[in-house]
Amino acid sequence: MDNELRITKELIRQIEKEAKKYFIGASGCHDWSHVERVKLLALNMGRKEKADLKIIELAAILHDIGRKDEMKKRGLFCHAEMGAGKAKKILRKHGFNKKLRDDIVHCIKTHRFRKNNIPKTIEAKVLFDADKLDAIGVVGLSRAFLFAGGSGSNNIYTGNEKKLAKSGKDYLFTKEDSAILEYELKLKYIKNGMLTETGRKVAKNRHSQMKKFVEIFWDEVKGKK
Repeated sequence: MDNELRITKELIRQIEKEAKKYFIGASGCHDWSHVERVKLLALNMGRKEKADLKIIELAAILHDIGRKDEMKKRGLFCHAEMGAGKAKKILRKHGFNKKLRDDIVHCIKTHRFRKNNIPKTIEAKVLFDADKLDAIGVVGLSRAFLFAGGSGSNNIYTGNEKKLAKSGKDYLFTKEDSAILEYELKLKYIKNGMLTETGRKVAKNRHSQMKKFVEIFWDEVKGKK
């Protein structure tokens, strides 16, 4: 089965319509706008990395269809693994052969880079980078503030972020959580984990913007100019 003949614009539109159903009532930090940003960024990156853009587009559209359920269960299971299973059923229903299904599902299953789920194809690496890049920079920090506020914390900051970050403990879904703590624990290290050359370039710029934001944030908290 030929990729270009099988993965038509109409087919992508149909799958996108199905994927959107999984985001009804989703948190703003992981809603359909996140999917669209990841898709656009991944496609731009994929062109530079000479990847299969159809696989990237479909994987991006489906990559977070398990996220809403994961958030409802407060992180008790991996949305990437659940989403991969759901995506496989959708792709099978639309007649994708095993090779295409496996390629797309691999991208979805590995976009979190957990345990032994390591991105191996260039398409999976591009999706991984694009998803992580949406977690940093101006938009990324905005998402972090929204996530903390909607997951049990009412803090803009606590003042204990650097101290808590040294423990290495995950404070998601706790009252100690804050976007600034997320920055100290994870976001400021994301640039070091990019898997593609294009991702590294974008991450460098977004990291710089994010770091400056946090510096200004603490200056204002301390009453500085």
